[in-house]
Amino acid sequence: MKIIIAGGGIGGLTAALLLHKSGIEVKVFESVKTLRPLGVGINLLPHAVSVLNELGLIPALSEIAVSSKALVYYNKFGQKYWEEPRGVYAGYAVPQFSIHRGRFQQLLFEQAKAIIGEENIFTNHHLQSFSETTGKVVARFVDHATGELVHEETADALIGADGIHSAVRKHFYPSEGEPKFKGITLWRAVSEAPPGLLNSSMVMIGNTQQKFVAYPIREEENSCTINWIAEIKNENNTTPPKRDWNKKVEKEVFFPAFASWKFDWLDVPALIGAATEVFEFPMIDRDPLPRWTFGRTTLLGDAAHPMYPIGSNGASQALLDAKALASVMSTATDAKEALRAYERQRLEATSRIVLLNRENGPDKIMEMMEDRAPDGFKNIDDVISHKELEAIANHYKKVAGFDKASLTDSQ
Repeated sequence: MKIIIAGGGIGGLTAALLLHKSGIEVKVFESVKTLRPLGVGINLLPHAVSVLNELGLIPALSEIAVSSKALVYYNKFGQKYWEEPRGVYAGYAVPQFSIHRGRFQQLLFEQAKAIIGEENIFTNHHLQSFSETTGKVVARFVDHATGELVHEETADALIGADGIHSAVRKHFYPSEGEPKFKGITLWRAVSEAPPGLLNSSMVMIGNTQQKFVAYPIREEENSCTINWIAEIKNENNTTPPKRDWNKKVEKEVFFPAFASWKFDWLDVPALIGAATEVFEFPMIDRDPLPRWTFGRTTLLGDAAHPMYPIGSNGASQALLDAKALASVMSTATDAKEALRAYERQRLEATSRIVLLNRENGPDKIMEMMEDRAPDGFKNIDDVISHKELEAIANHYKKVAGFDKASLTDSQ
């Protein structure tokens, strides 16, 4: 069995490593000429880290990531109303990691070159077209800058792991159009901070109209690096900014909305001010698809189910896709049937998360707190019960597949 993967991102590289481990020949084709550690922070939930553990990557991840201790919610006045432990601090067998996206992708890339072989990893190869012949799929790749045909590859299956603007997805859904945008813009950056800031935890501040998220992605004895996201919803804004890891903007675009968010436990304006560069992103997704698999071709990760970055699930779900794909392929005698089995495992599960994230996922409690206590509170129990908050958090874990029962059953 031989598989082509279009896309050398987190999902594509993880799929390649798992497929190779299963004894399957795999070749990865990435559009960009040089992979650089772009982007900012992401979180890897325990079910995703379990996948990486199968590849023996936890020691390497521990060197470049932070093992998250807790998820903590505050209102816009800095009052805490919900806290829950995370990862090993919540009794999971593996950590929840907070990590720089680019450093994580670079780790996977170097691992893939070392294990799969550099001769099977192609950069500057953009998927232009593909077609099925008798019993095979043929993919054609071009130099993205010149459009010149640079390679043609034949295999038993093609995996489209080529992101939210997937060429594979567009081939099967040519009339889908642009991603969905509902007026929510994110400004993301990293800032250097004193050691111990946020106590290895993720904090969520504000409400669903205006939110600030922060968590450390590097912690050392003398300093730490905090990843942060400022988010503002403007329902009248129908033109999304370009989704580009390199789109820099001035802080003045959003800073005034957060200028008063100075709390005794965190100075948000100071944290924003400490960033050397800020990147602007639209919060976008796409509607769930009725199918991913067409003959010998299927989708994976953001190409299959791009979702709002709520609940720390985007990268995590791509890793779960990779595991499911490798699992069915490891025993497959018929590539087309294996791809259909992979779709049956993952399509409905990820569609539920896409739709739940549109309803704010676990962050729904921020909306509830704003509705019930817009001026703050003296006693949280007078506003919302611990049981109600816990139910929302547990429901999301179950839908996303990282509740302890689901993880125990899958092991």
